[in-house]
Amino acid sequence: MPYRWPAMAAACAIALLPAGPAGAQQDIRITAVADYVEANIRPWLSEPAIINAVIAQNAVHARLNQAQIQNLDARWRTELLSAKRPLIDTTLSNPLSLYLKGQQRAAEGLITEIFVMDNRGLNVGQSDITSDYWQGDEAKWLKSFGAGLVHIEEAERDESTQLMQSQASLPIRDPKTGEIIGAITVGVNLDAL
Repeated sequence: MPYRWPAMAAACAIALLPAGPAGAQQDIRITAVADYVEANIRPWLSEPAIINAVIAQNAVHARLNQAQIQNLDARWRTELLSAKRPLIDTTLSNPLSLYLKGQQRAAEGLITEIFVMDNRGLNVGQSDITSDYWQGDEAKWLKSFGAGLVHIEEAERDESTQLMQSQASLPIRDPKTGEIIGAITVGVNLDAL
């Protein structure tokens, strides 16, 4: 039986609506993000640029152990403070990152960031530099890749941009098998939505 994205996404989005007194405004924001993601981000998930990059990196990283993953993450964080940034520069200039940068530009301010993660939680491509390389210990990856859910974080004002934004994360599936192979996180600018 084929996998049905919209039904699953709608169920996941509803499950993520917060309860409580501040919930009404947050509900509206989460619903708006969920609707935006379904209409504008989900279609990307079958793009060869994303699928092929994730599959290739999964193969390269198949034998990494946790210590090696943490070493890559530490290397990334060290490079953030350095003039020499081979891991960061290679990631930011790969074909997937160039594709994601184009998607962000095309969104005309609605998207603040995009990054794709492999089946280990490591960045495959990104539109901008992230503060870390390994997302595998964060809810965005654990809920989207690990649980196969659409995960929408509560809205927050970004300190550097002063924009109200929310991150939405979705699992990336192999279109041939339906297996979850990675995840994508998209920062949505609520001030422009």
